[in-house]
Amino acid sequence: MKAITLHDPNDPHSLALTEVDTPELRPGDVLVQVKAAGVNRADLVQAQGNYPPPKGASEIIGLECAGAIVDAGDTGRTVGEEVGCLLAGGGYAEYVAVPEGQLTPVPKGFSLEHTAGIVEVAATVWSNLGMVAGVKKGDRVLIHGGSGGIGSFAIQLCKALGCEVAVTAGSQEKLDYCRELGADILINYKEQDFLEELEGSRDIILDVVGGDYLERNIKCLDMDGRLVVIALQGGPKGTLSLGRMMPRRQSVHATTLRARPVEMKAEIVADTVKNVWPLLEDGTIKANVTRTFPLAEAAQAHKHLDTDARTGKIVLTV
Repeated sequence: MKAITLHDPNDPHSLALTEVDTPELRPGDVLVQVKAAGVNRADLVQAQGNYPPPKGASEIIGLECAGAIVDAGDTGRTVGEEVGCLLAGGGYAEYVAVPEGQLTPVPKGFSLEHTAGIVEVAATVWSNLGMVAGVKKGDRVLIHGGSGGIGSFAIQLCKALGCEVAVTAGSQEKLDYCRELGADILINYKEQDFLEELEGSRDIILDVVGGDYLERNIKCLDMDGRLVVIALQGGPKGTLSLGRMMPRRQSVHATTLRARPVEMKAEIVADTVKNVWPLLEDGTIKANVTRTFPLAEAAQAHKHLDTDARTGKIVLTV
């Protein structure tokens, strides 16, 4: 099969379409012919050599895709069935082996391109806001990086559940995009200090920055506030005051999805489909795929994802 591979470890943009072996199925796997694959910031980090796949996972980049089952293995699934796929790797290719529990139905009314752009983001957002933070109606939520794939999905989910949503982003254009998705409070982090705007007022914070945001995030939380850190764009280390947190009963959760056991991923996928797919199918949450590239142009897709102008989700078509 053809797949995207990195030719120069020192050049994260040296991505090219090459011939590789078609993956072999393990017990419980199906083989999916990929029609589209979502592009995520984690893919850029992997191409930079800083986010290797879990042991035993495909070395090929790509955490989500959509396509059709061409070999059902020992699962009893139907050949030809169209599915979305949550992956530990392997999405930037013509075929990928997927554990059955990490398959999703294609939401009614969705194309495979749109499905490829929502599987990983939906599972990430729901597992953290829904399953970890317990988001509910009336919660006041802060979403950092509101205009990206994760942020734009999280805004819509929180608004659908009846939350007040504050976001940070780095330009007026991005903030306008967040407003269109339903965000209530818009903060340009290049011109405003989100702590000054939100101190002591948030029930939940979804953070993709880490680093020196940690202490300010904690100060933004109200009583029983929950901070969930899912990426470290600002670095892996920060400081916080446990003495401030304890009387306010605040908590910090740091999570990843990719490295979780297959059984846990299956639980997350099932809960995500149960709680989020109805909101996709009735139009409450939209996929927000804003740009597509052919698979062979994965390097250009990565460069676009890394620009300040980008909003929404990018998808590769196969």
